[in-house]
Amino acid sequence: MNPIRPSFHGPDALRARYRDVRSHSLSLAAPLSAEDQCIQSMPDASPTKWHMAHTTWFFETVLLQPHLAGYQPFDTRFHYLFNSYYEALGPRHPRPQRGLLTRPSHGEVLAYRRHVDEAVDRLLGDAAAIDPAVEAIVTLGLHHEQQHQELLLTDILHALSCNPLLPAYRAGGAPLLRIASVAPEMKWIERDGGVTAIGHAGGEFAFDNETPRHEVLLQPHAIADRLVNCGDFAQFIADGGYRRPELWLSDGWAAVQQQGWSCPAYWLAADDPRLVQHGTTHSGWHVFGLQGARPMEPEAPVSQLSFYEAAAYAEWAGARLPTEFEWEAAFGAPGLSQMQGQVWQWTRSSYDPYPRFKPLAGIAAEYNGKFMVGQVVLRGSSIATPEGHARPTYRNFFPPSARWQFTGLRLAKDIR
Repeated sequence: MNPIRPSFHGPDALRARYRDVRSHSLSLAAPLSAEDQCIQSMPDASPTKWHMAHTTWFFETVLLQPHLAGYQPFDTRFHYLFNSYYEALGPRHPRPQRGLLTRPSHGEVLAYRRHVDEAVDRLLGDAAAIDPAVEAIVTLGLHHEQQHQELLLTDILHALSCNPLLPAYRAGGAPLLRIASVAPEMKWIERDGGVTAIGHAGGEFAFDNETPRHEVLLQPHAIADRLVNCGDFAQFIADGGYRRPELWLSDGWAAVQQQGWSCPAYWLAADDPRLVQHGTTHSGWHVFGLQGARPMEPEAPVSQLSFYEAAAYAEWAGARLPTEFEWEAAFGAPGLSQMQGQVWQWTRSSYDPYPRFKPLAGIAAEYNGKFMVGQVVLRGSSIATPEGHARPTYRNFFPPSARWQFTGLRLAKDIR
């Protein structure tokens, strides 16, 4: 079974979806200046301009060059500059140095996008040229771009958080990314366990790491009906959570000591100099987000946590993190809320291949499989995940120390 199944039906629908996704990337970048779009605040993040160019590189290299007769690349040097990790496609500019690419300019990257978009439009306008291979590549490319749309937001948020002025991505108006409030009381949903099927069943798009569908044995357990919220986590901090080594995994405690962690990544104490210079008078915690620094909302899900912080909180709460299989099996169960669209939820599962996993053939073989070591699975989706990109079987993954994403947690515990 080829797990990259088209999500769109017919050439007109595919062409329209391509235009919509590519246009959305432009709208996300619109509030940012050319200077904003060039900055790289850490090696794990990429500049907005690079995201805009890399997603274009994907369509040019993987789709147009093999499948559009007579296609002329915009600039062959871009093949080196904007490759990410595809060894089969040649060498690449080092990832930690993407912020040094002041050239090509912002305008040239936009021209690159227009050049490629016009060519893709010609290709998709010819119904006879859209064979299953072309449709599969376009489908993968669009979901790849949606991943980078989320990264664009999380990466620029990290960059802006490093600025002592605490500038907003987009100031004013209603919240750009709404987080639903929930009742403060946490309830437990008991699950009987047993043998259950896990993984994507086919029919629509899925990445290869979501397959093959297989059976797992779950023990009886309970899962929290909601996410851990900021008010919950503030109690952990007040109880000395970041000063108690008995709560932490060894590597996590080392990170706390080395990095000086004392709260989630974008929390600001009332006496933080950056708040003081703005004349902020609110006495409690603030949280820096895409609309700048705002008073912490106790009922909002806690975010920007590493796996280590999530595991330490769970230990403090007398619980644990769910496995990715418990999370997927519980999806849609009565009483559960906030399973998607809030924060990515850390699980207690290593990012490993499913039984009988086989990566996709060709260039796409490098998409997921080679990262299956040293990472932890997250489930759900976040407030930055583009609409239509999430699935119950979606397996996100990050190193356990990563905390610049919209990542939080849900609790689980053993029963019987």
